[in-house]
Amino acid sequence: MTMMTREGPEPAHRLLDFVNASPTPFHAVAAASALLEKAGFTKIHEQDDWEKDVKPSGKYYFTRNQSAILAFTIPKGWQPGAGLSIVATHIDSPNLRIRPVSKRSKLGYMQVGVETYGGGTWHTWFDRDLGVAGRVVVADKSGNFHTKLVKIDKPIMRIPNLAIHLERGSADNFKFNMESEFVPILALEHQLNAKGEDTRSSQTSPSASSIQANHHPALLKLLATELSVAPETIHDFELHLFDVNKSVLGGLNSEFVFSPRLDNQFSSYCAVEAIANFASSSHFAALEGNVACISLFNHEEIGSVSTTGAESSLVPFLLQRLSPAPGAYAQSVARSFLISADMGHAVHPNYASKHEDNHAPRMNGGVIIKTNAKQRYASDSVGSFLVKKLIEKRNGKVQEYEVRNDMACGSTVGPFLSKIGVRTVDIGCAMLAMHSIRETAGSYDVQNYIDLFEEFFAGFSTLDKSLSFE
Repeated sequence: MTMMTREGPEPAHRLLDFVNASPTPFHAVAAASALLEKAGFTKIHEQDDWEKDVKPSGKYYFTRNQSAILAFTIPKGWQPGAGLSIVATHIDSPNLRIRPVSKRSKLGYMQVGVETYGGGTWHTWFDRDLGVAGRVVVADKSGNFHTKLVKIDKPIMRIPNLAIHLERGSADNFKFNMESEFVPILALEHQLNAKGEDTRSSQTSPSASSIQANHHPALLKLLATELSVAPETIHDFELHLFDVNKSVLGGLNSEFVFSPRLDNQFSSYCAVEAIANFASSSHFAALEGNVACISLFNHEEIGSVSTTGAESSLVPFLLQRLSPAPGAYAQSVARSFLISADMGHAVHPNYASKHEDNHAPRMNGGVIIKTNAKQRYASDSVGSFLVKKLIEKRNGKVQEYEVRNDMACGSTVGPFLSKIGVRTVDIGCAMLAMHSIRETAGSYDVQNYIDLFEEFFAGFSTLDKSLSFE
């Protein structure tokens, strides 16, 4: 009996599995944690005195607020003052988030109030099958409280378009009010009433920590059923809407990834797989040099300003805890190098004029070096050269990207992290429809990314020693 093989590159299928399991940053952290533990990484906690337990040839990771994760390996012969080779990404994406008070009803429709997060291409959210996922705070029978992840992977909501017959004057120039015309429908009130379900809250004088009156009882009941708890034990939540249609490979030769959240779970997954592969390799067992590190941040889409964002203490605290003496800390910063990995804009065949003629990256064309004279990207010539040499060692290809002078440049975690003093380069892989509910990237670029990151962890320290400044 012959085994069936999946069409397209196998690393891309592993990316699909990761994205399909990760509708929120909470789920992405959980999925990354599982992959790291499978590769032998030990979980540590920021509040603990873990420095005394960290040993050469060790593999460790920790999370913060369940929505950011940092993993690192300690090389043989490691001493305080050693540098870090860091790949930094973000795991948040533009989406819709249920409001703290979401209960809305109009004309017999039960609706759910939502807030936009990040700079989404919001018209792509119309007529989509929307599920709900996130983090829920529940009470147990002992009076203690726990957070539980929930993923309702079925279409329970939709934002219907207005029929073209009712909007003939502006159908070709679609505009809508983000507050009043962008509200998902959950159910019809009379259908629930016909089933004997009360659409009113059962609590007339709720306690301060109760949210029962803030949301439709039917929504809370659905969450409770999914979590196997009673609705009244739910005390708070952070819930995101997501497209329940699965990520897939597409194109005539499976050369594309059609998926939500590729910006930037594509980069994040590749960073996790690369450090897991590296930590399981013979290179790691024999290597002396930098600490290999990945850091997957939250809140990049809204400016990185949070306890789990790139402007937080996650990376600085790791540098300090590994090299606590002031002199050793400064040495570690000087010896470190950071790759900021975020997706880039592929040239669009229908909108070629949106790219500068000589800076038009292609999907599956290799890793992009991002440069911006205004320092919206943190790359410089020396850092870019080092990254190109690492790619060259794996026989990879390099593409260049600079934005046109008549267009604004996007941002990444790179400039925020470069403030620490660590040398930083911004890179990406090419994709189309960034910030749409369904994006498109190249399936073969998954391996291109992984190759670079593995070579970075294995070979940067040696390469860096070959470079001097006059």
